[in-house]
Amino acid sequence: MVKKADIPKHIVDTAMNLARDEGWRDLSLADIAAAAKLPLSQVYGVYSSKQAILGGFNRMVDAQVIADEDGESSEEPAKDRLFDVVMRRLDALAPYKEALAVIAQDQMRDPLAAACSAKRLSRSMATMLEAAQLSSDGFRGMVRVKALSGVYLATLKIWFKEEAEDLPKTMAALDKYLTKVDGCARRFQRKRPEAAAA
Repeated sequence: MVKKADIPKHIVDTAMNLARDEGWRDLSLADIAAAAKLPLSQVYGVYSSKQAILGGFNRMVDAQVIADEDGESSEEPAKDRLFDVVMRRLDALAPYKEALAVIAQDQMRDPLAAACSAKRLSRSMATMLEAAQLSSDGFRGMVRVKALSGVYLATLKIWFKEEAEDLPKTMAALDKYLTKVDGCARRFQRKRPEAAAA
């Protein structure tokens, strides 16, 4: 019997296993409840939909990334801190890689699901910025969230295809994307004083 405190993760793990083995798009909440050996009413009380399950999964991953923070990277450049945070996130996602690849493909065919996914992504990227000790507030924070979201999605495409455990292609791609964003940010910062002076 599943302990009450473990039920949310149990539901998430069950849903991910089903997604990996049977697909995500046609999977119902009742299917997940049956596989989890829980009453549908109990599953619904925790997660009212499959999108809510994915939201719960994202929060679990966010929490794991934050919990893994060692507190020793505050003196590192922002680019390095972001690299570390994104790689920690990918480490947390690794046990669910096959399921996430299936879900990503299925959600691309569903505009509403894609919209929900975009909102979840923005929330998680804001959390990743905070974990990297970068503010996600205000206009600058919004730009950072958008930029990191783009970097993260581009990196995920490489990660899904990579088979090597030490992820050399993924790390190289992430470093390249972050370097580009960092360069753009530096150029923007140099132009702002010039514009103010003008």
